[in-house]
Amino acid sequence: MPKPARIFERDEEWAGLVRFATSPCSDVRLGIVYGRHRHGKTFLLEGLVREVGGFIFTAAEATQAEALARFGRELAARTEGAQYAFANWDEALERLFAVVQEGIIVIDEFPYLTKASPSLPSLIQHALDPRGYARRGNARLLLCGSAMGVMGRLLAGNAPLRGRASLELIVRPLDYRASAEFWGIDDPRLAVLVHSIVGGTPAYRREFVAGDAPASMKDFDAWVLRTVLNRQVPLFREARYLLAEEADIRDMALYHAVLGAIAAGNATRGGIANHIGRKSPDIGHPLAVLEDSHLIAREADAFRKGKSLFRICEPLILFYEAVMRSEWPRLERGRSEAVWRDARGRFLSQVVGPHFEGLCREWALLAEPEVFGEFPGEVAAGTVADPGNRAQIEIDVAVLAPEEHGLRGASCLSARSSGTR
Repeated sequence: MPKPARIFERDEEWAGLVRFATSPCSDVRLGIVYGRHRHGKTFLLEGLVREVGGFIFTAAEATQAEALARFGRELAARTEGAQYAFANWDEALERLFAVVQEGIIVIDEFPYLTKASPSLPSLIQHALDPRGYARRGNARLLLCGSAMGVMGRLLAGNAPLRGRASLELIVRPLDYRASAEFWGIDDPRLAVLVHSIVGGTPAYRREFVAGDAPASMKDFDAWVLRTVLNRQVPLFREARYLLAEEADIRDMALYHAVLGAIAAGNATRGGIANHIGRKSPDIGHPLAVLEDSHLIAREADAFRKGKSLFRICEPLILFYEAVMRSEWPRLERGRSEAVWRDARGRFLSQVVGPHFEGLCREWALLAEPEVFGEFPGEVAAGTVADPGNRAQIEIDVAVLAPEEHGLRGASCLSARSSGTR
């Protein structure tokens, strides 16, 4: 089943969805698809439903009664004149699998439904049991969502759906090469600058900035002012919405403080705690929530066993925390030119620098074996002591050979002195 021409890249994701949809195994019944907003999940799933047939329902934030009423209307529209009024989700699911017996059933933005109806995953579990009503036909169910923490827990621990899914697909941002192609940028330096702000999120170019891409390095500053720092463009507030859409995040000020500390260069747990004036145990929960939400990543120090470094995964959030958050009042008053003039140096040091280091690590991790003599076993950053100067040397890219009899080999590609930090 060829991928539709309108879908850019996503060959691996499309192949996984097709395997799920066309598997001859009768036990393949449930798949989980998740990823951040604007990465193209719904676009992929709509394309799949067009190819194999089925039904797609996109949930919205609503009460259980409102969600059931809307679900009933959309399911009835498929059956030409039938009207459904469901008292609960058990009734709704049973009718769904009776009406749609072939193809793919997609429930998009599933976390909105579980927020109002926490028992819904258990009801789906019963429907998928060997004697459940979902087995009466051949339809397969895909649950999709953007709340990363909620979707990640659907198959974890003692969750009702654990062990039931045959597909767990995370739709990630486009990599830096694909992103440059998508934005139509040939200049590598310009591509890094743009990627350090918008990352690999496809919707940011099309829907958010209406196709506006910087024409050259000379146009970059003007592009920043007319897009991400322009209060009339949706990209202006997007970083704030990315944080707010995570169901587990409630104390927004605390989470912004943690992200701001990381953006300022405090990569260790102790450094983050000191920066925001809290004790280290007090920030354990916020760090765990941000990590589960895929907004930050915990990476092991290449040279210090047991030590972890935290990095912000979403470039737009890093840009917001380093450049925009402290200047928000001026930005909302339209003083973007003055803000950008004052913040450009901070942008290069706190945003572009760490982002480029991350791109270098990504390049090294995916390098062909002839580059280092074999495939890397691990690629990471880390710090080593410099006793002579009483300083720590920060290694940006350390390529470690695969472990052999407990030994680790390393080749340090880049380093900079970080003084006494």
